[in-house]
Amino acid sequence: MYGHRGPLDVSKRARMMEPAPPYFGAMGSSAAGGTSAFHQPYGTNLPGAGANSAIQNFPGVRLRGLPFDCDDLDIFKFFVGLDIVDCLLVHKNGRFTGEAFVVFPSAMQAEFALHRNRQNMGRRYVEVFRCKKQEYYSAIAAEVNQGGFFDSEYRHSPPPPRPKKPAEDKSSMEYTEVLKLRGLPYSATTEDIIKFFVEYELTEENVHIAYRPDGKATGEAFVEFPTAEVAKTAMCKDKMTIGTRYVELFPSTPEEASRAKSRARQ
Repeated sequence: MYGHRGPLDVSKRARMMEPAPPYFGAMGSSAAGGTSAFHQPYGTNLPGAGANSAIQNFPGVRLRGLPFDCDDLDIFKFFVGLDIVDCLLVHKNGRFTGEAFVVFPSAMQAEFALHRNRQNMGRRYVEVFRCKKQEYYSAIAAEVNQGGFFDSEYRHSPPPPRPKKPAEDKSSMEYTEVLKLRGLPYSATTEDIIKFFVEYELTEENVHIAYRPDGKATGEAFVEFPTAEVAKTAMCKDKMTIGTRYVELFPSTPEEASRAKSRARQ
């Protein structure tokens, strides 16, 4: 469950867009006026250093040349020491392209990420570039539509449609009092999940966010309801959003939740 996640699992990465995610709020200007809130000290030695301030103020980078068996855990390791808000692996026609977008909580951390340019991941060196907010949003939209990544130069020609997979009939599955959440923002808190299920009056004891042994969130969580019947009614929240991501809900078991908590303590 928490091992290697294949690059084709687009559903884990798909999410809805909001016009102003919270971590972009203070990036555009300083309190004094319209000047950049982040001073650019690095000259032109970094990729995109001559780009305009709109690029510099977006706290994200674009990676190219990733191994085709790469997953988000590999990217966390590549940027060890930095805090990652979002990691989006890019697909085209159902296949991983070797590119990714990584968003950090501040422009300063994005600057530090640029210093990893041309460092190796496995046997391949990875290029790290600045990226525009719109490029990141376009990649999200493409993943949501399951059409792969499309860049500005061929945005007018969308990728060919892919056959839809049959939808899972979750109503016919066996339910316990536990639901599993998948696709959470890495920064999601217990309070965020309680608010997501606000009408069910959950407490912190009912919510268990899954973490890797290194302390990083997996994007999954388990929520305990009073009964299996209540858990089944909570499935009405399936594919609603927390932040910029839509969250998938699945029937689970107390045993699966317990295993996830045990892995986090290892």
